[in-house]
Amino acid sequence: MLLDPLANALSKIQNYERARKREVILAPASKLVGEILRIMQAEGFVGDFEFIDDGKAGKFRVTLQGKINGCGVIKPRHSTKKDEYEGWEKRYLPAAGFGSLVVSTQQGVMTHKKAMELGLGGRLLAYVY
Repeated sequence: MLLDPLANALSKIQNYERARKREVILAPASKLVGEILRIMQAEGFVGDFEFIDDGKAGKFRVTLQGKINGCGVIKPRHSTKKDEYEGWEKRYLPAAGFGSLVVSTQQGVMTHKKAMELGLGGRLLAYVY
């Protein structure tokens, strides 16, 4: 049974990375999964991805580059203030400046680095390194 599409997508990406596959199909597609894939692509963790309309919820085809050591969802989705990112970075990332936290803010989904630049707090969604 599918309870959390984001958690399932990130665990599938990590499993396919460990198996050294070149491509993964993520189903069902959602806007949140698409936004996180966009961030992962901008950070250089995944290659191109495309939406495939199958008449249901849709799918994402993602090209893997072999650069992900770990990724996952953060549960529960903690609220954080603009000056608390360093503590969460120490908790979820292996080293300072290595990897990214994905945060949902009032201005959209972004990395914690961009949220710190803009002075925004938000809810922690995922991590990738």
